[in-house]
Amino acid sequence: MNMEYISVRQFADKFGISERTARHYCALGKIEGAFLTGKTWNIPANAVLPGRKTAQGRALPLLTALREQKASRLKGSIYHRTQIDLTYNSNHIEGSRLTHEQTRYIFETNTIAITDEAVNVDDVLETVNHFHCIDYIIDHANEKLTEDFIRHLHLLLKTSTSDSRKEWFAVGEYKRLPNEVGGMETCPPEHVHREMRALLKNYHALKNITFEDILDFHVRFETIHPFQDGNGRIGRLLIFKECLANGYVPFIITDELKMFYYRGLREWGHINGYLMDTCLTAQDNYKALLDYFKIKYLD
Repeated sequence: MNMEYISVRQFADKFGISERTARHYCALGKIEGAFLTGKTWNIPANAVLPGRKTAQGRALPLLTALREQKASRLKGSIYHRTQIDLTYNSNHIEGSRLTHEQTRYIFETNTIAITDEAVNVDDVLETVNHFHCIDYIIDHANEKLTEDFIRHLHLLLKTSTSDSRKEWFAVGEYKRLPNEVGGMETCPPEHVHREMRALLKNYHALKNITFEDILDFHVRFETIHPFQDGNGRIGRLLIFKECLANGYVPFIITDELKMFYYRGLREWGHINGYLMDTCLTAQDNYKALLDYFKIKYLD
């Protein structure tokens, strides 16, 4: 009896995933019997969606490198590059006007370069604070996520900013006033603790944390929007931490990927492939850095 084969598009439609994700599974050998004819993947018609495999317990050389280089403050390293790129891009998404070069200069010299344009003090403070946040998630990457952990990240990010001097702004605490994101309503302040507790409970109940699970956690976190401000940056820091904790290569959402990232957040639960594809692209970019610095990783 001859084996029947289907295309990547047919497989993706069958299981509700994106074509890029399906090709990614094929390339990694996760779909048994799939093979290439030229540049086209042929997938057995009876192939199933790859099972969720645990990444927990896998040693990630990146985390070891980040910790060692953080301790030695090694310049021109993956730690050095991660601090600058992650801080610049995450802050820039949220409206910081500092350039990548200014961000690098602050990290390397702890001073502000002379400029003809006015510099927003909060942009500088939140840049320095974000450096501290990255150090914190590197040091505590393997710790279990808790509400206290997440609130402490917010405290680090917002310390000494103008927001910290506003009576209604709760630095290191959940929001006191309703807010929205992208014109969409978020969780009311009085329900945030309950929703965050449920989110963490459900996340920790998962036996094997997958890459998709981490993205799902991120979307749900952003939907709750627990803090008055800084939710996007805290959420992306948590993604980075959880990738390190579970053996996945982390990633940085750049300005070029920002709109695709926003679309992915909006469509999650309907077309998960949008966010998955964006994050896999960002992950590929970070893998290129790891290749350059000769740091091994597992696909």
